[in-house]
Amino acid sequence: MTTISRLSVQDIRFPTSRSLDGSDAMNAAPDYSATYVVLHTDDARLEGHGLTFTIGRGNEICVKAVESLAYLVEGASLEEITSNMGEFWRHLTSSDSQLRWIGPDKGAIHLATAAIVNAIWDLWAKSEKKPVWKLLADMSPEALVSCLDFRFVSDALTPQEALAMLKRNAAAKAQREQEMREHGYPGYTTSAGWLGYPDDKVRKLAREALAEGWTHFKQKVGGNLEEDRRRAQILREEIGWERPLMMDANQVWDVDEAIANMRVLAEFDPLWIEEPTSPDDILGHAEIRRRLAPIGVATGEHCHNRVMFKQLLQAGAIDYCQVDAARLGGLNEVIVVLLMAAKYGVPVCPHAGGVGLCEYVQHVSIFDYIAVSGSLEGRVLEYVDHLHEHFVDPVVVRNGRYQVPTAPGYSITMHPDSLARHAYPGGAAWQEP
Repeated sequence: MTTISRLSVQDIRFPTSRSLDGSDAMNAAPDYSATYVVLHTDDARLEGHGLTFTIGRGNEICVKAVESLAYLVEGASLEEITSNMGEFWRHLTSSDSQLRWIGPDKGAIHLATAAIVNAIWDLWAKSEKKPVWKLLADMSPEALVSCLDFRFVSDALTPQEALAMLKRNAAAKAQREQEMREHGYPGYTTSAGWLGYPDDKVRKLAREALAEGWTHFKQKVGGNLEEDRRRAQILREEIGWERPLMMDANQVWDVDEAIANMRVLAEFDPLWIEEPTSPDDILGHAEIRRRLAPIGVATGEHCHNRVMFKQLLQAGAIDYCQVDAARLGGLNEVIVVLLMAAKYGVPVCPHAGGVGLCEYVQHVSIFDYIAVSGSLEGRVLEYVDHLHEHFVDPVVVRNGRYQVPTAPGYSITMHPDSLARHAYPGGAAWQEP
């Protein structure tokens, strides 16, 4: 039996604002950051690592939230938790009603939940000597459904429906797994499209991405419409018209403003407009989708729980579901959203901008294809070329496709030197001008 003896958490920040990596219309100068959790066990060889993603100030609040939740996992055995992961998830999110009050299932407390839950999955997968996607893919449909909490979404998806969906896909799992191992999962790059980059850098990065085999590109919009047009023209000149170009407004527009601006940008044939308005405005997204078709509507990186995704799907508000592995309450809740999206026929294209998110979501998308959706149609996984060097088992991308991770765990363990250097505020990275 493996016992979680102690939880430790660190405030880790990277000064990406100095180079405007990650800059967009809402977030002009982010410092990509991680609330970094380690679950220590009575086996010195076995630890679970997890993180939640923020963009700088406020990361200390998530650290405090993790510390508040730690007592719910310290002293528990891994076997006790994994024997009923669905019950554990509800215990973590609901058993302390005072902590639940400051959510519920949203905000800093839910971000903290994600770091802990994902660390549990990392620990479990390492104990089984499997990457997380493989741990999930090898589960029986019954075992997988037992990991999930359907409370508040059973009007859209029942456990029985989820079980039937997984059973229908079970026979072809081995074939799809082999396909993933041979060909990888299709991705798209945002690295050339950050709003703060000058034109010559956009051209240079677009050309480099083409040479690396990328076929799908995303551009940040929403700062100034004429500048958006100019940058879209640059990208079209570089990537041509046969390759998909997506656009991302990062929530800066009102509903009518989003529609008006995208009608102007429609001349560049965007595949989708991402986060065109407030992430909480379900009916606004539905209206934008209705009036902008055939331009697709995508959202999800700030959708904070499965209930919000349920409503987006029920309202026919999105064409692409952009689940975030660290904003929802960890992998358990992510899987519920994958299943709901599959039922409603909406492709899942996870959000992956930020530190560690690419490492996380490769597992999510590969599992989704193997066991849930069984389809790659309309599916493409975001990639940004930032900060992967800090991870022990970073993502590997070849010719625009994520390669299947093989190391045990959730790919989120960071190098000790990177943690020390980027600890805030005392790390060496924060002592430099």
